[in-house]
Amino acid sequence: MSDPMRPRASLRTAVVWDVLQDALDRRVKATGRESLDVLDTGGGSGRFAVPAARLGHRVTVVDPSPNALFALERRAAEAGVADRVRGVQGDAHGLFDVVERGGYDAVLCHGVLEYVDDPAEGIGNAVAALRPEGVLSLLAAGLGGAVLARALAGHFREARQALADPNGRWGEGDPIPHRFTAEQLTGLVEGAGLQVAAVHGVRVFADLVPGVLVDTEPGALDALLKLEAVAAELPAFHSVATQLHVLGETRGAAES
Repeated sequence: MSDPMRPRASLRTAVVWDVLQDALDRRVKATGRESLDVLDTGGGSGRFAVPAARLGHRVTVVDPSPNALFALERRAAEAGVADRVRGVQGDAHGLFDVVERGGYDAVLCHGVLEYVDDPAEGIGNAVAALRPEGVLSLLAAGLGGAVLARALAGHFREARQALADPNGRWGEGDPIPHRFTAEQLTGLVEGAGLQVAAVHGVRVFADLVPGVLVDTEPGALDALLKLEAVAAELPAFHSVATQLHVLGETRGAAES
């Protein structure tokens, strides 16, 4: 997986990383500590964990894949942050078999809810890992983006199926078990006892623009990144984003 700081990868990660970095900076100021304890559930090979460790934070990555954890170890070593990144094998369902409850200033739950049988349980476990003053970064597949993509590809029946399906799936061949609307994700976050601090649409245009245009047209990548950043904050575009990002805060964090 790519580093959020690398240009091509930033089309997929820039909005989320900017929001997350700002949230971590605010927690540093609120706590008076230079280093936070961060938990990255389903963090894979460290797309966000390693950059967070570069900021000086201690990051624990929980992932079910041994191969991903091996790649994480290698990436952390190459970045010079191996002493601040720890990988453990596990999943959202059995999270507290491998990490402690209430031990983290920030929890990342990126690309996890799509694959758990009970999304509410998945969010509940992530929130239970937070300290009384903490933040949750939630990233999940958006329903509208999938419907738009299927329709633009000429798969109109599949687009309609995704709209009708309670899990937002376009058919048996769909690799994503669950997709969500912004309202569903914010409802899950609030249902777990957090306050919603921000909602962003991710990859509103990036997956629809031909890659050859971005790679060959001078200035196209930078212009697209700026367009994504502006559109991400506008509720009108949340309904067509490929992914949705929700930042949740404990009541203690919201008041600090």
